[in-house]
Amino acid sequence: MTDKAAAASGSSAMTLLFKPNERILCFHGPLLYEAKVVKTELRDGTDPDAPDPGPHYFVHYKGWKQTWDEWVDESRALKFNDENLAKQKALKQAALQASKKKSIVVASKHTPTTPTQQRVDSESELQKSRKRARESSVEKAREEDLTSLVSAQAFMSSTKGPDVKIPIPNALKAQLVDDWERITKDRLLVSLPRTPTVAELLEQYKEYRRASKDRRRPGRRDDEVIDEIIEGLKMYFDKALGNVLLYRFERHQYQQIRERFPDKVPSDVYGAEHLLRLFVQMPNLIAHTNMDDDAVQLLRENLGEILKYMHRFMKTLFADEYDSASPAYVAIAKAS
Repeated sequence: MTDKAAAASGSSAMTLLFKPNERILCFHGPLLYEAKVVKTELRDGTDPDAPDPGPHYFVHYKGWKQTWDEWVDESRALKFNDENLAKQKALKQAALQASKKKSIVVASKHTPTTPTQQRVDSESELQKSRKRARESSVEKAREEDLTSLVSAQAFMSSTKGPDVKIPIPNALKAQLVDDWERITKDRLLVSLPRTPTVAELLEQYKEYRRASKDRRRPGRRDDEVIDEIIEGLKMYFDKALGNVLLYRFERHQYQQIRERFPDKVPSDVYGAEHLLRLFVQMPNLIAHTNMDDDAVQLLRENLGEILKYMHRFMKTLFADEYDSASPAYVAIAKAS
């Protein structure tokens, strides 16, 4: 048995509801998808990289690329049976109805039309249908882009510098997916300014690192290295945000923020949601520097520690809810 569950007692292993290679239904966002259990773990909560105790399953979603494979806890997994397949269908239909609701409300406001107007309306609906088809294709393309976003290796394939891999915890990968869906699909926005901001978050990390009992031989040089990396990370963030870290729907908000806070840099306004996006792009950014192998390794280790910190304190660093964009904002964002 290759699973960590083998390290537990036989009776503990019986608490796992699913076994490797079992077909299941798994929540990803609000919907259920068919998936296969690749491996299982019984976690005791002592591992800082996997702090949530209990049964966990590494799943592969049917028809999805392996970059979407992830660890999920048991609350997201359901047995593959007729009852849960019906639930999957109901959730999908509810999502479709919600997407149609806006167009139905608009249509209900129209007064009865003449036959000529009906023909014009029919042609208009055909044009809208074609437009929706084009938008659907764009959404699929965006989904492919997200696969690259979640997989740091996609950014390294065309780089000329050293091969830099920064492992992102699975829970943070899920955060990236949720963040993308809320903004590009649900048309929501991160509430700004964030608390904590990127600058505050990194300062909190420094204090946490210095107070940590796990540090080996803490000294002045170690503190200097951390200070340099934190300052460099803030500089990267401030320069990268407007160029590569925003989705199209957020760009008007970015302009508004620059007007509201002309004397503030992005790291003093934005928070963990956008900082996490930077970590995905860091391998590509590092690969285009002149850093030697030792410096790259040191940077990689420290960035990994920051990600572990963000993972450990996800509940306090990331926003639970995003803001709804006003109709005026949506109109401007679509036009830009």
